Amino acid sequence: MSPYYRLVQGRDGYFYGTTLYGIILGTGPGTIFRISGSGGDLTNLWSFTGGVDGAAAKGVTLGSDGRFYGTTYEGGTNGVGSVFRIDGSGSLTNLYSFTGIPDGAHPQAPLVQGSDGNLYGTTWSGGTNGSGSVFRISPSGSYSNLHSFSGPDGANPFAALVQGNDGNFYGTTWSGGTNGDGTIFRISSSGSYSNLHIFSGPEGANPLAALVQGNDGNFYGTTEYGGTNSDGTVFRISPSGALTNLWSFTGGIDGAEPMSELVQGSDGNFYGTTYLGGVNDHGTVYRISPSGTLTNLHLFTGGSDGAEPFAGLVQGSDGNLYGATGYGGNTNLDGGNGYGTVFRLTVPLNPPANQISAVSRAGNNLIFNIPSVASETYQLQFSSSMTPTNWVNVPGVSVTNSIGALLTVTNFGGASQPQGFYRFDITP
Repeated sequence: MSPYYRLVQGRDGYFYGTTLYGIILGTGPGTIFRISGSGGDLTNLWSFTGGVDGAAAKGVTLGSDGRFYGTTYEGGTNGVGSVFRIDGSGSLTNLYSFTGIPDGAHPQAPLVQGSDGNLYGTTWSGGTNGSGSVFRISPSGSYSNLHSFSGPDGANPFAALVQGNDGNFYGTTWSGGTNGDGTIFRISSSGSYSNLHIFSGPEGANPLAALVQGNDGNFYGTTEYGGTNSDGTVFRISPSGALTNLWSFTGGIDGAEPMSELVQGSDGNFYGTTYLGGVNDHGTVYRISPSGTLTNLHLFTGGSDGAEPFAGLVQGSDGNLYGATGYGGNTNLDGGNGYGTVFRLTVPLNPPANQISAVSRAGNNLIFNIPSVASETYQLQFSSSMTPTNWVNVPGVSVTNSIGALLTVTNFGGASQPQGFYRFDITP
């Protein structure tokens, strides 16, 4: 019970996830489950024992081999966590048991598979200095410690890593840094480490969530606390470390304490959850544009829809968003508030924002129909082929939309424009 970490869609179309507790009255060291997108066919694949197999799993990651990899906060041979592999039929293998020093202890985050085929992750504590570590592990279980945090460079990484377009990995620490409010860092696959940003409170503090790299090459993330109202923030940071605060939560209707990573939808916007806030203080689902326009999509009631979403969202192959809440749902047998829900949220993500669905012409003006957002700026791009890296900006054709749904490009140039492919891209 209490599915605290994001779901992952497998090759079979099912969604896979973990719970912190067992299947009977919220007791036990947790499970791994599979559920269909329609909400039926929930199957318990593994119930942890708290022994060598681990306890309190921190989500799963789909590997290139079709199997799932994950970490546990406790258990393993030494009781301080493990790395495991499980296939779709429920066969689990322990790949590594942490010892605490010097390799790390109590991993809090899912793994990420790098382009080299290895898996990369973090531990909350342990390592040489007791402040956590970054590690690499092969699919067969060969382990390497890449970095041990010392405090000034960061401490207690809670979130998963993300591999950037440059091949490096980017992550956050919940505490440490000069101000004790956490950091953003970059690390190579061989362990070369650099701090990109040290949080200071008013701009955000204590990032719990992983970063996500947007289509524009920047990274987007959240902080649990800090910001103007101390209720958390959404931020954008460039690969070189230039940070921009996009939103400071108020603790009211917009939400409070975002603990999960963002996901960029096929419309170019980012989607996330807040743990608290909203109309009932049970959390929210929100959409935020790359420039910082925030819209609430759902306010949890604490009833059958769930409460306190800790996990991030994932966009399924059907275009819908899927997520989980840590509490709420059907009432427990002991009269409690429920052990959480798995939910689907349908939002108009398709066609993508850079896909033109209709076009008409009035003189030198072109009117495009795309699912655009009011007050957002869109850049017209051209390509002679559909190769993802071939798109270039059309000079002078950038428009800020005032109404949404329609874009009007004036003085397009008509026949002076080359034949090829055109699209719009939302810009920060």
